[in-house]
Amino acid sequence: MVSKNLKKGILCGVIGVFLISLQPIISNSRPSIIDPYIFATMSAIIQVSIFFPLYFLERKKLKKRISNFSEISEKIKSLLNGWKKKENILLIMIMGISFSAVPVLLYIGFELAGAILSSLALKSEIIFALLFGFLILKEKITKTQIFFSIILFIGLFIAISQGSFNFLDFNMGISILIISVALFTLIHTLTKIGLDKNELFSTQIVFFRNLISGVILFFTYITIFPLSNLLIILDPYNFLFFVLMGLVYGFSLYFWYKTLSYIEIGKAGIINSSTPIISAFFASIILGEIFTIYHLIGMIIVIFSIIMIVRQRKKEKITV
Repeated sequence: MVSKNLKKGILCGVIGVFLISLQPIISNSRPSIIDPYIFATMSAIIQVSIFFPLYFLERKKLKKRISNFSEISEKIKSLLNGWKKKENILLIMIMGISFSAVPVLLYIGFELAGAILSSLALKSEIIFALLFGFLILKEKITKTQIFFSIILFIGLFIAISQGSFNFLDFNMGISILIISVALFTLIHTLTKIGLDKNELFSTQIVFFRNLISGVILFFTYITIFPLSNLLIILDPYNFLFFVLMGLVYGFSLYFWYKTLSYIEIGKAGIINSSTPIISAFFASIILGEIFTIYHLIGMIIVIFSIIMIVRQRKKEKITV
């Protein structure tokens, strides 16, 4: 019988996959006057305004569940007050600082690589998850996982080079995206520790992370760029894209953290592997990108590799 947590995890995962798939589409659809920096800044501010009330509503809901005679009261108290621990305050600060850079890198990468290749490049996350899991969480890496990690990169390179295997044609956007993937996977690995300890919860993470990154991005923006650039924000059409990306980015994070709180990262990784299919579909329809046979071959190899890596991880956990 399927557990309630598994059902919730799958539902949250599917919603998260759809939202993640839309990120490169919305980013590359924005007006050219919106630079990646102001786009990241405003997206973070929009997310703060959305998740501020949601965060306090969830806190209020948790407080109502506390009972002196309930076995779960200690877990709830841990969720409410766990963020006050020094290690969690440090984690939240690191998240905020790191995610001041990540969205900017992502939007630049999306623009240079295109939505289809971007969605494939983001799947390199599974490789960094293995690496950081090994280094930080002391998880084992098998030869099979290493083999399929190499196969995944081959599939990615087939799609990038369109079958030419010419390293000189390597897309700079892909390099930028892989750097951003490495950074946010590291932060997600650290965040998973707090979620597993029941010391952090989804709306809290998204709110605090974007509050810190939004402040950093805004004040650095007005320091680096002319103040007249802020007039971009006042255009209703431009503002629509800020709201769209804020909603999609914020809730994709929320549902990803929710997924991780219900099911193990392996199952979440399999669900998340389907994002290139959805991104490719919308990129073809909305952005007019051409989906080639090499995209298809690369996509099949990447998704198959992810499934095999995750499957091996699950086997390893069972034998241990």
